[in-house]
Amino acid sequence: MTAAQQAPVHALLRDGTTVAIRRADAGDRDQVLTLYEQMSDEHLRLRFFTAGRGSARQAADRVATAGRPGYLPLVAEHENRVVGLAEYEVGPAGASTSAEISLAVADAWHHRGIATLLLEHLADAAREAGVTAFTADALAENHDVLAVFRDLGLRVTRRFDGPEVHCLVDLTEDEDYLRAVDTRARLADVASLRPLLRPTTVAVIGAGRRPGSVGRAVLDNIRAGSFTGQVFAVHPDLTSVLEVPARPKVSALPEAPDVAVIAVPAASVTEVAEECGEAGVKALIVISAGLDAHQAGVLMDSCRRHGMRLVGPNCLGVVNTEEGTRFDATFAAHRPGPGTAGVAVQSGGVGIALLDGLSRLGIGVSSFVSLGDKYDVSGNDMLRWWESDGRTDLALLHLESFGNPRAFSRTARRVARAMPVLTVDAGRSEAGQRAAAAHTAAAATRTMTRTALFTQAGITATRTIGGLLDAAALLRSQPLPTGSRVAVVTNAAGPGVLAADACADAGLSVPSLPTALVDELVPLLPAGAVATDPVDTTPAVDEEQLRTCVHRLAAHGAVDAVLVALVPTAIAGATEENLVRGLSRDADALARPVVAVLPAQAARVELLRAEHGRPVPAYSDAQDAAGALAHAVERSRWLARPRGAVPALTGVGSERARRITDAFLAAHEEGGWLDPQTTAALLVCYGIPQIPWAWARDEDEAVTVAGRLAGPDGRVVMKAYWPGLLHKSVEHAVHLDLQDSSQVRAAHRDLVARFGDRLTGVVVQPLAERGTELFAGVVQDEVFGPLVLFGHGGTARDLLADQAGRLAPLTDQDVQELISAPRCAPLLFGYAGGVMADVEALEQLLHRLSRMACDLPQLAEADLNPVLAGPTGVRALDARVRLVPRRAHDP
Repeated sequence: MTAAQQAPVHALLRDGTTVAIRRADAGDRDQVLTLYEQMSDEHLRLRFFTAGRGSARQAADRVATAGRPGYLPLVAEHENRVVGLAEYEVGPAGASTSAEISLAVADAWHHRGIATLLLEHLADAAREAGVTAFTADALAENHDVLAVFRDLGLRVTRRFDGPEVHCLVDLTEDEDYLRAVDTRARLADVASLRPLLRPTTVAVIGAGRRPGSVGRAVLDNIRAGSFTGQVFAVHPDLTSVLEVPARPKVSALPEAPDVAVIAVPAASVTEVAEECGEAGVKALIVISAGLDAHQAGVLMDSCRRHGMRLVGPNCLGVVNTEEGTRFDATFAAHRPGPGTAGVAVQSGGVGIALLDGLSRLGIGVSSFVSLGDKYDVSGNDMLRWWESDGRTDLALLHLESFGNPRAFSRTARRVARAMPVLTVDAGRSEAGQRAAAAHTAAAATRTMTRTALFTQAGITATRTIGGLLDAAALLRSQPLPTGSRVAVVTNAAGPGVLAADACADAGLSVPSLPTALVDELVPLLPAGAVATDPVDTTPAVDEEQLRTCVHRLAAHGAVDAVLVALVPTAIAGATEENLVRGLSRDADALARPVVAVLPAQAARVELLRAEHGRPVPAYSDAQDAAGALAHAVERSRWLARPRGAVPALTGVGSERARRITDAFLAAHEEGGWLDPQTTAALLVCYGIPQIPWAWARDEDEAVTVAGRLAGPDGRVVMKAYWPGLLHKSVEHAVHLDLQDSSQVRAAHRDLVARFGDRLTGVVVQPLAERGTELFAGVVQDEVFGPLVLFGHGGTARDLLADQAGRLAPLTDQDVQELISAPRCAPLLFGYAGGVMADVEALEQLLHRLSRMACDLPQLAEADLNPVLAGPTGVRALDARVRLVPRRAHDP
């Protein structure tokens, strides 16, 4: 059952208006009848193929039968009024996988996206009910409804029959459909954010007489920032605040503000928000903190009923530096400079640090949103805004929680193709997660899952705010390197050595320069210079010599970036800052990045520039410079890699797997670990290779199946089993290398003697041949969805902790990166003369695990350990699967 069937789902229309979508019930009959009665004769004719109004009453009566099998009506509501209806009815027996649909939208609400939105939710509900196609009949002249079907993103087949068109809509989700949903969501999102980020009228509620109060500070910043629209204050006792006209209530204002800033005590927030909604305010910025769960619910209810977007609560505010807006609704002490970086943060303190840092660097800010407790407006919303605002070319995020990571991932992947998207990876440690949860009511998420999200989406994730500004300075000012080879140039040997070490620590290389290039550089430098890598120019190097050397290196194909480390000297006749500024002259022509390290520089990072030329990022520490370069290398690799595709798999029995899952959960309402037989049956559904095995209930059966399974050498393995047994090696519940029936009997008797009545049977397998022991598995994250894990396996898995993860569904590119990510990866490719593993078979295994995880949201855990990888294939030697009751998530 979808969310739309359980409770209202609030969604945005094309123009940014909020509607509630929910399942209709018998009580909606009169409202639906009113919907039809208020339609024009022409719209009624197009809907019912007749001009009479009797069909409208019959259609309303049908809604009163909601709840009967095979029939589902959904309504769209705005301010408790039904403005749209979509319904399906499953066909008669034999055609139960298709359903006939109908649509109706109030006349005043046409061309705003209601029909499309209702169809998206109706299709999701239908898929879950096993419906694979919609059918619909329309008059050929009903261009609007035919356009709805055409633009939905699903495959539509049309058949013309006189004046009618018979449409068949295939409900199979594919990338085209998801892309269409994304596009509609982006357009609606941006439209809904315009009153918030480009307001023409603003009201500040809570600005009073007391200097230093938050509301007064916000109002002062709006005035001082030269806001281009109208500003009002709301105060019960004052007629003006800071020379801004004040009214006692929002309803007393001469016009409804686009956005209201609320800075009142927590206990008053809900009352003020409701007043704003009734007055027609379109967006709220709630600075106030300390709302309890009940107050939070009331606030969100007001925003949804009245269609107001909400930033906060517990936030610093909002800034938009656009020339036509100049809106600074924050209580920050310093006004950010205009620029091209978009910033969204959950922590106000982090926001202030980023605003100050970006202003100091000269990058500036296009728009800034302090998300606070993030009840509504999120990082995903802001990415969509920046993608569309025509100004932003750098996105910076600080997110302590993710409300809809699937949507965030799809949006970030798209936006990161157009601009760098950077984030501070906050809450990595257990203590950090606790602090984030306490600070912003955030749900802590697992570090590996976050890492997978950032890696797959192309997000540059740093560990500190300083690291974020380091990377931003480089990515904003320099071209991306095409590889990881760095030439180090220095005027003193010591800093050059430290810079080379820093590059190595960051995963970069400092290669020896080609002899021809060395011979070319030496005549350009002072006497005594060494032109290997690092290039030691000596302290006597002047600006022209340094610039010529660096430009020659940056133009050569032997390196991908140049790092210049300089210390102050009294010989060259120029400060190290001026030497770096000299490098920026004519730097626009260089295709490779140049960065500087100035140990004597007071600031951690600066952007140094000549009057004409591309700025050069200068760092006080070589580690910071190398770290920023490493992030640039990773971004370059991500952009260069193919986008990847989820491959079609053969031999997959998804329906059979769902039946196995449903049967288990019917017998175990709270879920649990599958027994070996059910586990094996589920893996067979997805073609996941397993070593041959057999179940034995007693000693004699064990001897029989051992004789059947034993290989040419006659050796087998016996594993104990009872419900709840998870770690056989810890329990010493495995006997290896059993060579004859007497050893099989002795092993079985040992297990019975030690485990007694707990033992329900044993698994017997042939002794596996040699190979690389790996681990592959799935964890279903409550927030992010299924995470596919891969790494070193066997008994040393937990000890070595050598594994990586990627979020499903896995593309071919994801699988290749996942296989190469763990430290043990070289073992698969013939390390030290070893045998190469069958990597193609391993890729197939991971794709099939990914498919299983996507098909079965009830799959809480799957653990294949070890997986034996040899030259002719891979096989799981042991497998565990845990199922829990869980509903599918609408992507």
